[in-house]
Amino acid sequence: MQLNRIQISFMMTVKDLLRRKIVLILLFVIPTVFYTVTRLTNGLKEIPFRLASIAEETFLTIPERHVALIFIGLASVGILSSFLSMNLIQRNIDANRRLIVCGYRTTELALSKLFVLFAVILVIGIYVASMLLVFFEPLHFWGVILGFILIGYVYGSYGLFVGAILKGELEGILMITLLANIDVGWLQNPVYFADALNKSIIKGLPAFFPSQLSIISAFSDHAILNPLLGSIIYGTVFLMLSLFIYWLKMKKSN
Repeated sequence: MQLNRIQISFMMTVKDLLRRKIVLILLFVIPTVFYTVTRLTNGLKEIPFRLASIAEETFLTIPERHVALIFIGLASVGILSSFLSMNLIQRNIDANRRLIVCGYRTTELALSKLFVLFAVILVIGIYVASMLLVFFEPLHFWGVILGFILIGYVYGSYGLFVGAILKGELEGILMITLLANIDVGWLQNPVYFADALNKSIIKGLPAFFPSQLSIISAFSDHAILNPLLGSIIYGTVFLMLSLFIYWLKMKKSN
């Protein structure tokens, strides 16, 4: 493995991303639209809910709008990260195969894409979390930022997995949209979780740990170690699976 090859591939990927200005614009416009609609459609009525990842019966009473803003922010980061990662792994696949024929290794190409993805997830996570300060101030703001970054990591890795197993962009978009809407956009919200019949299913979904990390940090003083570790493990499993499938595909093309 040569660092200069990783650097060259990284810069090529960054330049390709920067050329698509509409994509960069949407990365920042979409969360703004989501937040604005949430602000206009949710009131300040206080709602009680239980923290799903805390063992004891711990209930919080929080304004409905604040809870909705947390989850719409998580949803926007997760969806954007998964779409971007799917596009990164599917885009320029033929060019990557030619690079492998010219001496590049699959690991070098994969690492360069991962570095780009992680950099974008970091920027989006911090940006979307920081926008919450326009509406209210979370109790532990840096914990909220960490939760937003980690949902980007989990769903970004899921997007890589989808992009690795599917060739078609439309199929990948449908898979990502379906899971993201059901998971972080609906079931993880404590309003719906409270009356759910099979809570174990909800706890097994990708957004559970990052959303719990954010909601705990925003509204309580409870420890965040368990959702932190759960987020890292969940995202890493998707990441390893996607890299292994990508490596197999590139190997077959030689």
